[in-house]
Amino acid sequence: METTIINNTRAVICPYKMIGRTALILVFNFVLQLVACPSWGQVLQKKELTPSDYHLWSQLHLDNIAPNEQWTSYRLSYSDDSDSLFVRNVNSKTSYSFTGIETSKFTDDNYFLAGHSSDLYILNLKTAGKEKVENIIQYDYSEATGLLLIVRLKEHKNLMTIRTPSGRLIKEIPDVSRFSLSPDGRNIVFASKENDKNAVRILDLKQFDTEKWIILNAKDPIKGFAWQKKGHSVAFFSSNEQKEVNSVFHYLLKQDKLYVLNAGSKTEFPLDSLSIFRSPELHVSDDMQRVFFNVLSNNIPEKSKSESNVEVWNGNDKWLYLDDAKHGRFETALKNAVWIPERNLFRQLSTNELPIITLSGNKDFAILSNPKDYEPQPEFDSPRDYYLLDLKTFEKSLFLKKIANERYNVNASPGGKYVSYFKEGAWWVYSLKDKKHTNLTLNIPTKFTARELFFTRESVCGNPGWTIDDKEILLYDQYDVWAVSPDGTSYRRLTKGKESKIKFRMAEVPNKFHYVSIYEENHLESYDLDKELLLRAVGEDHKSGFFTWTSKKKEKKIVYLDSYIDQLFYSPKRQKFFFKEQKFDLSPRLVEADRSAHYKPFFQSNPQQQNYYWGKSELIRYQNSKGIDLRGALLYPANYDPTKKYPMIVEIYELISKEMHYYKNPSLYNEDGFNRTNFSADGYFILLPDITQEYRNVGTSLVDCVTSAVDKVLERNIINPDKIGLIGFSSGGYETAFTITQTNRFATAIAGGTNADLRSLYFSIGNGTGKSEMWRFQSTYWMLEKTPFQAPELYDASSPLFHVQKVQTPLLLWTGKNDPQVDPHQSMAFYLALRSFKKKVIMLQYPKETHVISNPVNQSDITSRMHNWFDFFLKDVPCDWVENGIR
Repeated sequence: METTIINNTRAVICPYKMIGRTALILVFNFVLQLVACPSWGQVLQKKELTPSDYHLWSQLHLDNIAPNEQWTSYRLSYSDDSDSLFVRNVNSKTSYSFTGIETSKFTDDNYFLAGHSSDLYILNLKTAGKEKVENIIQYDYSEATGLLLIVRLKEHKNLMTIRTPSGRLIKEIPDVSRFSLSPDGRNIVFASKENDKNAVRILDLKQFDTEKWIILNAKDPIKGFAWQKKGHSVAFFSSNEQKEVNSVFHYLLKQDKLYVLNAGSKTEFPLDSLSIFRSPELHVSDDMQRVFFNVLSNNIPEKSKSESNVEVWNGNDKWLYLDDAKHGRFETALKNAVWIPERNLFRQLSTNELPIITLSGNKDFAILSNPKDYEPQPEFDSPRDYYLLDLKTFEKSLFLKKIANERYNVNASPGGKYVSYFKEGAWWVYSLKDKKHTNLTLNIPTKFTARELFFTRESVCGNPGWTIDDKEILLYDQYDVWAVSPDGTSYRRLTKGKESKIKFRMAEVPNKFHYVSIYEENHLESYDLDKELLLRAVGEDHKSGFFTWTSKKKEKKIVYLDSYIDQLFYSPKRQKFFFKEQKFDLSPRLVEADRSAHYKPFFQSNPQQQNYYWGKSELIRYQNSKGIDLRGALLYPANYDPTKKYPMIVEIYELISKEMHYYKNPSLYNEDGFNRTNFSADGYFILLPDITQEYRNVGTSLVDCVTSAVDKVLERNIINPDKIGLIGFSSGGYETAFTITQTNRFATAIAGGTNADLRSLYFSIGNGTGKSEMWRFQSTYWMLEKTPFQAPELYDASSPLFHVQKVQTPLLLWTGKNDPQVDPHQSMAFYLALRSFKKKVIMLQYPKETHVISNPVNQSDITSRMHNWFDFFLKDVPCDWVENGIR
């Protein structure tokens, strides 16, 4: 164990709670042998949860549902990294299990496919028959044809088999290296060897006599198949053994026409300083007119071995040296390019001057920008100018000036007609056809900003998409979804969340991913408001669930409960809905709901919980001294006795009460060391209070919120006021450190990854970002918006270091020695200051650990030490290493 304990002595950790993985398993096996099965009808006596039981718990993840809505698949993961995939009938509860499964899929004809490494399992859900296909290289399933496609190694050669899941053989093709199924499931394109040459063929899975040869005698292997959105064309490339791409191809299926771009042709590559990147990802425009990929300059000078490795930090650099090294060396970065096959035209799109690119929805325009435009400046991201590049004429024009680079602030509409952007508190659109800017929300009686993100006053609520054909833009305010015409003349509120304080948002589509890595894009969906929408709902009271929405009936509840509900799954039928539900005292379970809002659980994870005493969670409401309404979550101890007074731990991290329904598996292996379930099981209350931060007064305002929440709980007369602890990690570590400089309310505290000296932090660089930490004092977190030269008193007022002499609370500090997010020297400075005033403090430093603890040995160490620490101060449990370090 590599923990560095910094105090005046070094002691071995207390044995309490220290049970390793092997010991856990041995203890459990021993108990199993001793305990006899209870007789029928006998009520099991609940017992206390101990560390020897923790390994029984697993994490649950809903994986998929069958088209007939009768079967689901889900995963259970255990602390020893074992993973099992289960297939379960929601009615009969019949289930099957697989281990180590990487990919899975239900078919339309009651089969389940599960891929593990080089094996494919085919499960017949009607007969329970299971087939194992070995030596798999690749497989896929076509929903459109009901066919299973497999490439496997047979007698040292590749063989592609096309068959039904039941085993009926349709076709076999030898020497296939790879294939790709079209998005509509109708066609496959595959690469094969023919007479030691590389070939490409297209096969129609509904008409097997229509096989077409696209390429017969390519010198190099074919890779990188990329289909057009509807499967009407496919692009791919060839590359040599050095992984250098030499040709890009684009094939149109209906026209039976192949286009080729050769990297060595100077007529097609007018910029001979460029070469196609070694392993490009291709992207085909919806109209099949353009193929996009990345290129890399050939003229990047190599550094001589005799040159010094000195870092030159110029005072006039746009970005700091480290930031530039991580993100900003645009001259050596990949550039986006387009190939227009019909015009035999190739153009580089992004440049050193405009390196960031987004494409319009129809890919007719590129939106270019440079994040360095207004650098240097103190915010994390600077404003940008945005340029439009017409991909037909290649004319470029400036269309947005100095637009803040907030989250999803500039978006292209799916239909390619508009660009939406947020400016000066309003949503605007720019018409690509009319070249006109329109303020959409000027006359709408709501704000489209709210406190959406941690440590910010307000941020943009969002633009999830547009309606069909870009007829209306969809916008979020704090609670509701709005539809606004792009000319700004009409608007309508689709939901009624404001009245009930329920936040409605578009529900995520299960297992759907949009990321296109060759260019930046915030993918916006097209929604048909004449059809049913699915919405996620979260209340201010932390209830959650899902609703349907139609233009006639508006929102209608599928499920909305006083619990945390997520992972909505459904089939194209949408007659049933499946989701995961959990509470602090309810281990995640899988639930089925119908359209009448009737629901029933069909799988409960961690059923062993019923054998143990368990706590519960409760929402509390309170006000700070300014009369601001706030919320908190109070977690009760297991086997709660109302006649007793308990110790309490207050965990802080700004808006944390929303986690009141999070179920936490008991565990010794925690990234931040603190496990609420462990402490609840051991007889502690845990309080999670929300914090609101005042402009230029973060420190004092957070203490006000925390102490107000504690006062509210003390009114219940269930807490021992002399046995209250405080804990926080990262920003919560700062909040903890500052709080104990302002009040002696807490008997002890633990702060992890803390900032202590705001002046020195201002002049620091984040190792993870490469950026100056000045951004933390602008529009986010401390919100001082002045430099230490302009207002040193503001920095000192909120710095724990400058109030250290007032600390009377014993403090345990901890940090990863390689933390890239919060400089470990901040914890060291606070430790040294506390030590100089002879305060009770111990610091733990974990070598080779970053912001969170990842080594299981160290996870167990920090988890156990935290429990030792709180037990010592809040329960008077002796512990040598604590006592020796603070004596």
